[in-house]
Amino acid sequence: MKNLFKTVRHDVPSSIVVFLVAVPLCLGIALGSKAPLFSGIIAGIVGGIVVGLLSKSPLSVSGPAAGLTAVVVAALGKLPGFESFLLAVVLAGVFQLILGYLKAGVIGDFVPNAVIKGMLAAIGIILILKQFPHLVGYDADFAGDESFNQDNRENTFSGLAHALRAFTPAAMLIGGISFAILLLWQTPVFKKSRVLQLIPAPLVVVVLAVTLNQWFLSGFTNLGLESTHLVNLPIAEDLSAFLSFFTFPDFSSLNNYNVWTVALTIAIVASLESLLCIEAIDKLDPFKRVTPSSRELKAQGVGNIVSGLLGGIPITSVIVRSSVNLNAGARSKASAILHGTLLLVSVIFIPKILNMIPLAALAAILIHTGLKLANIKMIRNFYKQGWDQFVPFVTTVIAILFTDLLIGIVIGLLVGLFFMIQSNFKSAVLVVNNQKNYLFRFRKDVSFLNKPIVKRKLQEIPENSHVLIDTSRADFIDKDVIEAVNDFLSHAHLKNIRVELKNGNHRQVNELFKIPGAEINSQFTTQTLQH
Repeated sequence: MKNLFKTVRHDVPSSIVVFLVAVPLCLGIALGSKAPLFSGIIAGIVGGIVVGLLSKSPLSVSGPAAGLTAVVVAALGKLPGFESFLLAVVLAGVFQLILGYLKAGVIGDFVPNAVIKGMLAAIGIILILKQFPHLVGYDADFAGDESFNQDNRENTFSGLAHALRAFTPAAMLIGGISFAILLLWQTPVFKKSRVLQLIPAPLVVVVLAVTLNQWFLSGFTNLGLESTHLVNLPIAEDLSAFLSFFTFPDFSSLNNYNVWTVALTIAIVASLESLLCIEAIDKLDPFKRVTPSSRELKAQGVGNIVSGLLGGIPITSVIVRSSVNLNAGARSKASAILHGTLLLVSVIFIPKILNMIPLAALAAILIHTGLKLANIKMIRNFYKQGWDQFVPFVTTVIAILFTDLLIGIVIGLLVGLFFMIQSNFKSAVLVVNNQKNYLFRFRKDVSFLNKPIVKRKLQEIPENSHVLIDTSRADFIDKDVIEAVNDFLSHAHLKNIRVELKNGNHRQVNELFKIPGAEINSQFTTQTLQH
């Protein structure tokens, strides 16, 4: 905690930006989850303050996640009520705590770099495609939706097509001006101004957007944006009304089997999303800091316990808000904590002011973030690294775009695994020959997948040949491959084939190869060489 506020000059402006973006996203995800709107705000507050304090991640921001909307909708459909669902959220947090203490965070380390970067690029493209309708005033889909198939029976591309035909002029004007300001703020002229760089461009965008819309409403009644195109935060007239927004879990549902299955599902999905998010954000961190993954699971677990107890939907570390936080210049987790504090204070004291913010202005901020995530330079770099990196990267992008985050990641992992197996398959066994002299060299890990080629090559060796089988460079040899070699050794004398074995220092491997006995030594020579 002693270093928490050392970077306040960077973290305060970035926390304001994340706060402005988080409000409609928290509300939108709650709406898409068929949960009470305020439950999304509770999750955002808890994700910012509670998880922010406990996490060791300097840049990630936690809150309600679009990737969990389908899980929440399905859970609410099978459980007796929202209070039973809140109990499942609390239990999910307990499961995450257990996973954290079991050091399960190491799972995130097994995701290839190409898949992680593909996820970032995919989120960037999704932000651009999903937020463009909001930029021009077509707000049929909820803010924060990341899935290809939408609840309004449209998909990402049909939503774009409808937006071009059903745009709102005022929203388009506000969105266009907002995006232009964000671009201008990145130009050398604006960057040289120390005063301007102290003011976050998204804050300027929001203030100007609110001012413009209020001017439209006062002077041009037909041009001003209606409430459907603005942030729609629930308003409480007094403290008792505000407290009524909070709901508490029904602990009498502990004996309900469905509550436990929902809790386990939420724990697994939320943990995977959090691990993937912190892995991705750590890769973007200019200071290359590494987040303790198992500690993150514990922080997320406590966050979900508190969120469930107060009436909030599940939380995870969220890539969109984390990316906004990074791009806004955050340096430490103080930004995430301050954003959660701003959420709490604003819903109590200034909800009416927040409800003046046009969604078009916030869409411009998210599109600008999307462009930074899905940059051409990164795509070029992966193309230069070769097909084994480029194909998993592109596959991950396409799979996430047409399905959802977790399914896309799994598909990307499978493609990456295929290339890894293919690479190992090609390099594990080297077979060369010069006339009737053959060399079989086993390298790295020789798996059962190499058995067919080893068996076939051994069978093709002609009579009166000399064979050197070199296993000194192998770290692992599958027993199926050893059996194939042993079969060859036992019959080689029938073709008058002289075999020489060059073994390494791997005692277990050496003992598995059956060196021919004395009764057949006269027909071919064997020897063990130490390297």
